[in-house]
Amino acid sequence: MLSYQLLASLCVIACVATAQEFYTGQAARLIIGQKSFTDQFPGNSDVQLGAAGGIAIGGNRLFVADSSRIGADPANHRVVIFENLSSTVPAADVAPPQGPRCPACVGKASVVLGQPNFQVTADKMFPSRVAANTMRLATAVASDGRVLAVADTDFNRILIWRNLPTSNGQPADVVLGQESLDKLRPIATDNKSLRGPQGVWIQDGRLFVADTQNHRVLIWNRIPTSNDQAADVVVGQPNFTTIPQVDISRAVVEPKNNNLLNPVSVTSDGRRLFVSDLGHNRVLIWNTIPTSNGAAADIVLGQPDFTNFFANNTSKLCAASGKDSGGKDTFPGRCASTMNFPRFALSDGKRLFVADGGNDRVLVYNNLPTANGAPADAVLGQRSATLNLTSDGAFPNFVSAADVIRTPTSLAWDGANLYIADPYNRRVLVYTAAPRLITDTGVRNAASREIFSVGSITLGGTPTENEVITIKVNFDDKNKDNTSYTYKFPKDGNFTAAINSLVSDINTKNGGNKDVIANSVIRATFFVILLTARTSGPAGDAVAVSAEVAPAKEGETPKVNAASSGANLTGGQDAAQIAAGTIVTILGEGFTDRTESIPMNSPTWPRGLAGVEVFFDGVSSPIQSVSPTQIIAQIPIELRDTTGSNAWVRSVKRDGTVVHSAPVGVPVILQNPGIFAEEGADPRPGIITHYSSSATATISLDGTAKKDDVATITINGRNYEAKVLESEIKSDNPSAANFVLRDKIVDAINANGGDPEVEAFRSGFFTRIRLRSKKLGPDGNGTPIAVKTNTDSGIILTAFNNELCCANVAGARVTDDNPAVPGETLVILATGLGDILPEEANNSVFTGIAYNGPEFNEPREFVSSLAGGKTANVLFAGLRVGLIGVYEVHLELNSDLNTNPRTQMTLAQSFQVSNIVTFALKNAKKDAGIQ
Repeated sequence: MLSYQLLASLCVIACVATAQEFYTGQAARLIIGQKSFTDQFPGNSDVQLGAAGGIAIGGNRLFVADSSRIGADPANHRVVIFENLSSTVPAADVAPPQGPRCPACVGKASVVLGQPNFQVTADKMFPSRVAANTMRLATAVASDGRVLAVADTDFNRILIWRNLPTSNGQPADVVLGQESLDKLRPIATDNKSLRGPQGVWIQDGRLFVADTQNHRVLIWNRIPTSNDQAADVVVGQPNFTTIPQVDISRAVVEPKNNNLLNPVSVTSDGRRLFVSDLGHNRVLIWNTIPTSNGAAADIVLGQPDFTNFFANNTSKLCAASGKDSGGKDTFPGRCASTMNFPRFALSDGKRLFVADGGNDRVLVYNNLPTANGAPADAVLGQRSATLNLTSDGAFPNFVSAADVIRTPTSLAWDGANLYIADPYNRRVLVYTAAPRLITDTGVRNAASREIFSVGSITLGGTPTENEVITIKVNFDDKNKDNTSYTYKFPKDGNFTAAINSLVSDINTKNGGNKDVIANSVIRATFFVILLTARTSGPAGDAVAVSAEVAPAKEGETPKVNAASSGANLTGGQDAAQIAAGTIVTILGEGFTDRTESIPMNSPTWPRGLAGVEVFFDGVSSPIQSVSPTQIIAQIPIELRDTTGSNAWVRSVKRDGTVVHSAPVGVPVILQNPGIFAEEGADPRPGIITHYSSSATATISLDGTAKKDDVATITINGRNYEAKVLESEIKSDNPSAANFVLRDKIVDAINANGGDPEVEAFRSGFFTRIRLRSKKLGPDGNGTPIAVKTNTDSGIILTAFNNELCCANVAGARVTDDNPAVPGETLVILATGLGDILPEEANNSVFTGIAYNGPEFNEPREFVSSLAGGKTANVLFAGLRVGLIGVYEVHLELNSDLNTNPRTQMTLAQSFQVSNIVTFALKNAKKDAGIQ
């Protein structure tokens, strides 16, 4: 029997406290305007948005200005209204209703303004005329729950509905910036005219407008009730008739505390005024709402003072990140204090949120800032305050995911949730402050967990007095003590002492090497230092490693040799990229106050266990085990259609208390294999079993079969052959004849009671033939086999061994006491190999239900393997019947491997490589000098 103890408890990764605040890197909880977190489809229906650039909340409604001024498309020249918002956006601690593909994708608009209905085609949305019921590039919207105002940017006006609209295409009641609702006048600079307004706000009976291209903010002390009503106060200019002539690309207007350059938003919390001063890369705060023209701001964010304007002014606002070659400080590209074209600032009365558009993020200040240049406490849309995942190259600039924002342009707050306009991704994201229960990248392939880069140093030869071994790890000539380690052989020295000394120095000298952890593997004739990167993932591949031996006397050739496995550690991968259907471990703390599990081989897994539920895109996930710090679950098969999801946990504790985590982003890819292994430090011993109790061999049939080709297999002098018929050749499927020929040879060997010593069977979906002795145990080892084809044959027959070998006990674990041997077939269990073929098999895979066949299936993406540094033939790979999300892989080892109690093995699919596991291997013939 194969072991089912595959997913034992993982070591706990420390988490931060669980206070309900936003935190850097958290993902959105819900999405409005797309069918998944990775969709970016342009649309103009009641459920699909275009370049949604402006949002507002009032009267239990969400208003979306479905256009933007940043070049995103499509510009739908409309405002859509989502009614009954409290029902559309459920409370964060409520389990989402199941049924839809994406329960986290919510919202269906009920009213559209600027267009007659939701069925208008995209080519007819651009307004042909100015009217009370048309818009051209509506970019901002505001409401107090009674009145609605829209910044109709390209028509240089603000439209006002005195009561919230209830019908499609309903005309506005009042216009500002123009004399009437059906006419436009020439550009002017006075207390009535507007030029490209991009911001509007309603607060306590006042109306605020960011008159963007006039570089000012206008305030009406009462919401206007007649057309072309004059503003009462101007901010950003000394009076209503002054306007700077400016080239924004050069920002020639000298910034001050009382001027503005292209302000794009204005908001208020009823006490303060917040303005996004786009051209000066800053947000200005007035501690009281201005009542006189040209009032000076009290606080500036994004700059150290009121006279600076540079985007991401890191040298003035950020801590140094290092030194250049000249010893001068270097700085990150951005930090929590800098801004780059901020487009919106909003306060909930306690916190301040800033849409830092040019940095593709939203800054969160947990308390309203009181000092210039204050840093934000959290960053949404990025994984750290110094990163920009798109501009820094971590993601392509067209990425869409649950934890990524591209040029946010507007914000709204409903008392519990933060709404973010994400126009390039054509959506509105909903973020909710919640306890940080799941660790960063805490959703991982349960088999691979973390994939560390590894390397090794192998010692050999003869220990010789005064010879010196030197191992260098990321060697730094200025820091030799911490990057270079030596051992000098004493008289009668030995490799065991050498390895133990070097391992100790690497791990403990001066606190230990900062880049690697060393482990020893010592056997009678095998002396190896294993080096594992301290940091998981691809970053570990950059760790350089070398080994050298200095002779006892200059000019002599050392008798000791030390060989590095390579110039660098290798094998680092990201186990947090997950394929649909993968068994995952979710790491964190505070998930539950219970520990409970069901057997791995249960025919179904429940969608909740011990009060714990896990959701991906809002889809409830099957769970195998729960504890306070770890959950084992399956990624829903439904996520096949996406490249990213969010994940969050909901738990009902024993006392009835409901706990819910903040969501985290989960990258979803087609496949990312992980091999199940025992507990311990990587690389861990794999859960690997012997395949057969009888001796076996493999024959590969390759090439392209032609008419009259003949394949012959000889077993201990007995010939079995098959011939290709013309009717078996398919021009549209050249490989079809190979499969027919394979099956004919198998039938020939098994016909009429079969060969007296051997039975034949096909190897999965590969055109390979497997031979297995009819004798149990080692008596079948050594049965000779041979292959041949006719002259000029299009087919190629290859016997991987010239005799049957390697009988063991089927299902027995490979251990030091029962090692594998060269040429043997082994069985490993894995997860994350993705979709399978044939299609009927793939259509039989269901979330949370054990796979029930067909038995012969294979991953859609080819599987390869390395074992002991040499190719291991993958004879079969497919979902294991009777298990959920677990694949069985049969590997035939190379027949020329050396004895190694820690032979390393990996699986690979496309560019994804599994974790490294180890197994014991014994080559008795080589050890005895028999070739």
